Amino acid sequence: MLRKLMAILSMGLGAQLLLPPIFVVPVSTDNLLGQPMQAAIAAELSDIRDRGYIIVGIKNNRPPLGFIDTDGNLAGFEVDIARRLATDIFGDENAVQFVPLSNVDRLNAVLDERVDIAIAAITLTEPRRRLVNFSDPYYLDGTAFLVRAPAEALPQIAAADLPEPNRSEQRPEQRAVDIQTLNDLRLGKVAVLNRSSSMAHVRYILPGAHIVGVDTYRDGQTLLSNGSVDAFACDASVLTGWAHPQDAPVERVLADYELLPNVISAEPLAVALPKGTQYNDLQTTVNQSIRRWYAEEWLQERAKFWALPSGILSDFLDAEGDPGEGLDSEPGSASE
Repeated sequence: MLRKLMAILSMGLGAQLLLPPIFVVPVSTDNLLGQPMQAAIAAELSDIRDRGYIIVGIKNNRPPLGFIDTDGNLAGFEVDIARRLATDIFGDENAVQFVPLSNVDRLNAVLDERVDIAIAAITLTEPRRRLVNFSDPYYLDGTAFLVRAPAEALPQIAAADLPEPNRSEQRPEQRAVDIQTLNDLRLGKVAVLNRSSSMAHVRYILPGAHIVGVDTYRDGQTLLSNGSVDAFACDASVLTGWAHPQDAPVERVLADYELLPNVISAEPLAVALPKGTQYNDLQTTVNQSIRRWYAEEWLQERAKFWALPSGILSDFLDAEGDPGEGLDSEPGSASE
């Protein structure tokens, strides 16, 4: 069961995980980049092999998980996972067709069988498992905090050196006390996305902090940039894309910011697959690949390459022996 997984994750995180996770289904949409989504039909593993490529739903606007690089190509941690899976199935990392998906369309694309699988920053939750099947988790995400870097660590950047859109958002003067731990935010101002699971986590962990609700990631980024708040709290994977920008010159000013070491929730990301016994072989193949990647430390290496905070799912896989037990031990049993 998912509760068993979360209990093990909580023990593994120790002091870093301060609150059991609270999950909500995202309701916002993202603007898509790149090519229009092509029609596709989900298939069984044997049909996928006969077809010669796998169709994967992906994010193309969420660095470092998935984004369009300066050459116009898809790149990111989840793109690497999709290509590695194609290598495992076909012996060719290019045997994959990517279908960019908005947040609200990620599960719909799987339900409507427009994609074979979705690797699109999808959190594994009980409500979602009633709709689709999930693989073993490949990454542990969670609520983290982005803050301004300590004053002595900041290089001096002149306004003329900043991209034009950011010249009005020059680095604010540092507070008397730099924010280096959660303790420094006890009475601070923290921007949090409205209607997000992060809101409940932050209110519980920092009851004395002034919470500033924002409607978009951009709003939180702006408040942090101009010094209106001390920190912005949301998914660690999202904040990593800002603290370590990949081919994103407009975000260059955020290189002067850093993530606090604390992650206050555990939200496993997993591959979404269609329900039905006909997809059992596909789910088994995906799970076997994920477990092998952990054993070979390939997933850990790719997460480090993309500057993602370290998770502890590899410890979970090592400790349990059968990492899939209790998640979807009968992958097609819930199809009726």
